[in-house]
Amino acid sequence: MTNSSKKDEEKTNKSKLNQTWGGRFNQPLDEFISTFAASVQFDKRLFKEDIAGSIAHAEMLAKVKLLTEGECGLIVNGLKSIKEDIKKGSFVWSTELEDVHMNIEAALVEKIGAVGKKLHTGRSRNDQVATDIKLWLRDAIDQLSDLIEELQMEVINMAENHVATLMPGFTHLQTAQPVTLGHHLLAWNEMLERDFGRFQDCRSRLNECPLGAAALAGTTFPIDRHLTASKLSFSKPTENSMDSVSDRDFAMEFCASSSILIIHLSRICEEIVLWNSSQFHFIQISDRFSTGSSIMPQKKNPDVAELIRGKTGRITGNLMTLLMLMKSQPLAYNKDNQEDKEPLFDTVDALGDCLRAMINLLPEIEVQTEALYSAAKESFSTATDLADYLVRKNIPFREAHEIVGRSVAYGLEHELELSCMPLAKLQEFSPQIQADVYEVLSVEGSVTSRAHVGGTAPESVKAAAGRARDRLKNR
Repeated sequence: MTNSSKKDEEKTNKSKLNQTWGGRFNQPLDEFISTFAASVQFDKRLFKEDIAGSIAHAEMLAKVKLLTEGECGLIVNGLKSIKEDIKKGSFVWSTELEDVHMNIEAALVEKIGAVGKKLHTGRSRNDQVATDIKLWLRDAIDQLSDLIEELQMEVINMAENHVATLMPGFTHLQTAQPVTLGHHLLAWNEMLERDFGRFQDCRSRLNECPLGAAALAGTTFPIDRHLTASKLSFSKPTENSMDSVSDRDFAMEFCASSSILIIHLSRICEEIVLWNSSQFHFIQISDRFSTGSSIMPQKKNPDVAELIRGKTGRITGNLMTLLMLMKSQPLAYNKDNQEDKEPLFDTVDALGDCLRAMINLLPEIEVQTEALYSAAKESFSTATDLADYLVRKNIPFREAHEIVGRSVAYGLEHELELSCMPLAKLQEFSPQIQADVYEVLSVEGSVTSRAHVGGTAPESVKAAAGRARDRLKNR
């Protein structure tokens, strides 16, 4: 190659260098690596947050006299114009510019000229991306929290409609004691209540502004980080510049909270699937939320509940991705952190879909009250009540347990429930048993006797549903 050809190639290479950081380099980035290293394909959804952060940063720079008011006005108006271009779909994204930040900055310079290059004074992409993600996730948490509350309201409404509907309660998926359906449903609400609280805790901790931490050491410019934090509605600026740019605890914490929530939804959906089966027949799901079989014409499948249950692996897998992403990362920022966004975005999207599906599904469930009642009376569900009855007759509990165990064994042998046994037969197991025993052997009596806070008696369930509704209203 001649000297002239080499110079021409070097000139071409120089023209292809990334203008945001290419001054140090003599060769352009490998074409494949340019695409491999780019994140704009997925982080462009942060454009609103990126522009909001840039506007706040520009206004702060003007306040501390690092920009003139005229320059600030040009930058702000240019950014707003870019935002409208993106919304309209006329904005052209470039992988050569790597990410959402550089695409917007390049567009700003093209739109308003060299003054656009002043916007990056006192900041880095490191603190910029951390701020963008926090802004985005803060809004996502608010939206998901609203959906959790909407789902809670559906659960509470259903519980209030079934405060006295009797059903079997289970342990080990074996009939244990009679409860009310309303009580069971309010157990779902308690799970969701804790989920809501976890999201609020996560939001509170992430609500500190990294902007101004720059690359890792802060900046030499006289910036006002409190002003920037205030403009973006953060509670305060972050305390340590190195932690500010490298911290992804908030993403891991959110995905951990999301994993617990999806596990709760999965447990609820498992019960819906079981209850909807012909073996249980406790509920019927509307045709609008069921599918059929391509080969078995009699089938009606609870696909919505199964799909929500199936999302559990995906959402908990996203948490594992973030945990492994952060494992062994030295301070401060590392390129690894580019991989934080896709699992985070996917978790928000998938979780939102699951919550919306549950909100729509619950009102479409028809409760089979007679089947629930029949099941509640079976499998010696009031055996514990008989033991408690004997304890009140001054029989030690362990002896009472033995007495009831023998009576159940007799019942199994003769296919006879405790409430159907003649008094004389019951007295063969313990002479202390009197005619009033049938009051506690009925499922109605069993449930009604548990009239305390957290108990399954209809009056307790009604009061609990009222408290749950008040908590939602008073937030």
